[in-house]
Amino acid sequence: MDLTISKKYQDFRAEVKSFLEENLAPELREAGRFTTSVFSDSGLAMNWQKILHKQGWAAPHWPVEYGGTGWDIVERSIFAEECLKAEAPLLVPIGLQMCGPCIIGFGTQEQKDYYLPRMLSGEDYWCQGYSEPGAGSDLSSLQTFAESDGDDYIINGTKIWTTYAQYANKMFCLVRTSKEGKQQQGITFLLLDMNTSGITVEPIIGLDLVHEQNTVFFDNVRVPKANRIGEENNGWTVAKYLLEFERGGSEYAPSIHFQLQKVKEMAAQAKTTNGEPLLNDHTFRRKIANVEIETKTLKFTENRIKAALGSGQNPGPAASMTKILGTEISQKVTELAIEAASLNALILQPEAIEPGSGVDPIGPELTLTAMPRYLNTRATTIYGGSSEVQRGIIAKMVLGL
Repeated sequence: MDLTISKKYQDFRAEVKSFLEENLAPELREAGRFTTSVFSDSGLAMNWQKILHKQGWAAPHWPVEYGGTGWDIVERSIFAEECLKAEAPLLVPIGLQMCGPCIIGFGTQEQKDYYLPRMLSGEDYWCQGYSEPGAGSDLSSLQTFAESDGDDYIINGTKIWTTYAQYANKMFCLVRTSKEGKQQQGITFLLLDMNTSGITVEPIIGLDLVHEQNTVFFDNVRVPKANRIGEENNGWTVAKYLLEFERGGSEYAPSIHFQLQKVKEMAAQAKTTNGEPLLNDHTFRRKIANVEIETKTLKFTENRIKAALGSGQNPGPAASMTKILGTEISQKVTELAIEAASLNALILQPEAIEPGSGVDPIGPELTLTAMPRYLNTRATTIYGGSSEVQRGIIAKMVLGL
């Protein structure tokens, strides 16, 4: 097997590195460095998206006719790797990675022409209206209701865990439009404007003291039926398609590998009781090695998914596999980071990880995000479909149980 990297890809990597060096201002790198979840600082993330959009690189995975890059699987991987190495802020995934593919797959031409360019440019900032107080992983039990009224729907209900709804001007939302038949058969997929009368957003502050989540209340919110994606009562089909991208459309392995290198840096600086670097401790090194092996197996599965996406297929049940592996391995890495940070992990200083705050960290900067990242990552095996739900999907779709 020839594992030599072709000159084409070597030149492409050099082009990406050069672009990042020229365009990643210090405040953008700081936003990437202090990111503790899948969401970087909202303002700086959108600034970075606009820079990428100008270059034509905002949505590498989209088809070229809708603003994609035309890169193959290897080029997309190289781009993602170099962005991680350069500590670029993460782009907001809700529009580009989740809603965008749904509009491309199920939207009308008018919807594509209107929403996709605004999504690429960052003119619209999206949030997701899926979970409810009584409908999380069992999403089909949602009760937010949309009553038909001429050319509009009138929505009443509540959504919860709505990430960055405080910044969003657009939401894609699942609502119930019928109470007949099976739960999945009466759900409709809508796009709505967050400035519409009757929408109230209330914050949920996490254990890391960060305002990332929200509860959203709908009180007689009027939404045009023209904003519906797909047919009425057929939103579950659209939702399943979107969840495949949410669960398996992202690559976990490169980020896990990058975070693991940071853990090794911390462990090289930390001392054991005998004064030796923690990284030299055999037990700790064994833990690191186990996670590295798991990360490599994850990478192979993600490569299979990328190959499927590259040939026009959707991720299918493999998306559930990577959701389980990616989130559970990520949690292990944050646990190792806490171990490496030792007593410094007990310092929770959220103001110091706000880009541009100028607040000096208490203790080493390298350990500053260890605890916030650990706390935030506890939710990864729950949101987007819990690990238990993912295993149920695999049992049904792969094993036929």
